[in-house]
Amino acid sequence: MNVTPIEAAPQYHPSGHFDMRCLRLQGMEAGPSETLWMGMSEIAPGGHTSLSASPYEKLYLVVEGEVVVSTEDEEAVLRKLDSCRIAPGEARLLENRGKLPARIVLCMPLAKEKT
Repeated sequence: MNVTPIEAAPQYHPSGHFDMRCLRLQGMEAGPSETLWMGMSEIAPGGHTSLSASPYEKLYLVVEGEVVVSTEDEEAVLRKLDSCRIAPGEARLLENRGKLPARIVLCMPLAKEKT
């Protein structure tokens, strides 16, 4: 078992994230994991990501507030306990258009090693 108390969760700084505080909850520098990692981001009002894609599937779960998730084709407003999947290669943008902070959990596979 690997327990990461929230107070000990390491902060990380992904590019293309603005007015966001990102914490690693499991995997990578937060502890061992063989297939995926989990993070949580606090998005300040007006905070957002750039519209970008990665080769990995992403699963998001809003745990507080409201987050707008946009792709090149559509937009969805996610509220507490709403979730969504972003397919591999699908560009997405996250945005907090509200007046209060929002929190969103991200689960995604570990990067595959290049051989």
